[in-house]
Amino acid sequence: MEREHDTRVGQQSGSADYWKEGVLYQLYPPSFKDSDGDGWGDIGGMLEKVDYLAELGVSAVWIGPVCDSPMEDNGYDIRDYYKIHDAYGTMEQMEELIAKLHERDIRLIMDMVINHTSDEHPWFEASRSSKDNPYRDYYIWKPPGEDGGPPNNWRSFSEESAWEFDEATGEYYLHIFDKKQPDLNWQNEAMRRDLYKMITFWLDKGVDGFRLDAINMISKDPSFPNAPEEARHPRGQQFYKNGPGIHELLRELNEETFGRYPGTLTLGEAPTVTMDEVVRYTAPERREMDMVLQMELIRLGKDFGDPWKTDPDWSPVTLKESVVRWYKEVFGRGAYATYLNTHDHPRMIGTLFGRGAGRGSGQTDTDLNEAAAKAIGTFLHTLPGTPLVYQGEELGMPNADYRSPGDYRDKATAAAYKRLTAQGMEPEQALAGLHARSRDGARSPIRWTNEAQGGFTTGTPWIPLAPEGNEANAEDQRSDRNSVFHHYRRLIELRKQSPVPAHGDLTMLPLEDEWMFFYIREAQGERWMILVNFSHEARECSVNGEWARLAETGELLLGSAPAHAGTSGAGAPFRLVQGEYKLHLLPYQSAVYRLASAGE
Repeated sequence: MEREHDTRVGQQSGSADYWKEGVLYQLYPPSFKDSDGDGWGDIGGMLEKVDYLAELGVSAVWIGPVCDSPMEDNGYDIRDYYKIHDAYGTMEQMEELIAKLHERDIRLIMDMVINHTSDEHPWFEASRSSKDNPYRDYYIWKPPGEDGGPPNNWRSFSEESAWEFDEATGEYYLHIFDKKQPDLNWQNEAMRRDLYKMITFWLDKGVDGFRLDAINMISKDPSFPNAPEEARHPRGQQFYKNGPGIHELLRELNEETFGRYPGTLTLGEAPTVTMDEVVRYTAPERREMDMVLQMELIRLGKDFGDPWKTDPDWSPVTLKESVVRWYKEVFGRGAYATYLNTHDHPRMIGTLFGRGAGRGSGQTDTDLNEAAAKAIGTFLHTLPGTPLVYQGEELGMPNADYRSPGDYRDKATAAAYKRLTAQGMEPEQALAGLHARSRDGARSPIRWTNEAQGGFTTGTPWIPLAPEGNEANAEDQRSDRNSVFHHYRRLIELRKQSPVPAHGDLTMLPLEDEWMFFYIREAQGERWMILVNFSHEARECSVNGEWARLAETGELLLGSAPAHAGTSGAGAPFRLVQGEYKLHLLPYQSAVYRLASAGE
């Protein structure tokens, strides 16, 4: 039965495609705001900050999983899809949150994990009880291989076998993630029907969409072949990512759930996809998903030979190439969300940009952090695709540089530290690797004030606040009109006021300096020029004089301090030196200009 849409946000304002012009905000529940003093973020805390989200101006909020869970993977191991986890609150609070967001014209996007469940889910408990249980085929069970070991050589994301032996029935079950997260068998129709019923339950609650976790992994190669020994980690992924029946399954999922509720947004996490595959997933006429996450940008600086190191030779060229490729091959045919920070990757400030990168620049760490945060924001919000802001990014939060391995909570991080030190690495070097690559660095709680525990909790937070970063608190930034918060707020306003960010063509202009970005976005006769310096140093290079003259007669829509403080035109970035125009940008300087149209 289809829901009546009288309470749906889209009925009051905007179109069903609001996400194309809007901005999404990712809220990581444990670290957002604690309302009861137990040190764990909760729905009560979210309710306290609804007006903050409205002030920022976001169109939708994606909240991480809040369903009942043993919390082996912070909620991505669901035990009961129909119950709110006790630490987060109650179903009544969830309903109140949906209603309060809707009152402010903000949609709620729910994280939905349907590739796997917890091993404590009643389905799995029944499935493992016997081979002839009706729920046995809800999961993927296989007898031992010829050597008595696992059915094949696939590895999980935790670097162990993707198969776990179950003594009770003498067979192995598949778990692409942790052994406590068994994969569901999407070939079983009864299982799919139960999932569709559950999704409909949440749609009827008023949820406006879903971020579909690991969604391109639901279809496995039915022959379950061995992978080459030298295959990329995790070994075997070519047989379960973008599998042979994935598109048919997604179309059925849409037809049975989302498609019956117009305006529902589906955002797929689909790692390791080709551009053609993205178009197939998101082309509107195919009715599979609305968008996928563009996961290339978030991997900037990653050393694929060692997941606990940052590539020392990385450069922003990777960003340019990725942006241009996705624009040329996907933009306008399919759809994607772009992001530069997330709960699963270290924050870029403190690892790649900002603090620690500017020794000898003459600026303080705080100045560099704020400038880098504004540069990141300017870049993100002027790219093709829908921007996705991760909580705290709008405050310039740095990556948590924890001083002790005991401050980390992630199981994979703890295992890596133990393994690296056992192999002879010095503890300080191993800890530096954790800071550079652990996802816990992005999970430190938000500082709402400069009070004890940053106003996040009155108790002891589940994970320590970042040792540095007191300046990145919401209370101070909201009162400072030149803060990172207000820079993001103005970027979001500009996106709502102009068709350029959401629909504009992209022209990436060549510069001899790889750390400087210079590009044009144009739509419906309106043209923007965007300049970004991703270096902690001032940079200068030659530029076509015509572009400099256009900027000089254009309007500065937004510029990052200190270069543009108090200015209304271009001027500062462009210099005429001995008859040649130079583009000169200060450390992490960014600017957005609206260029004059012909005849103006």
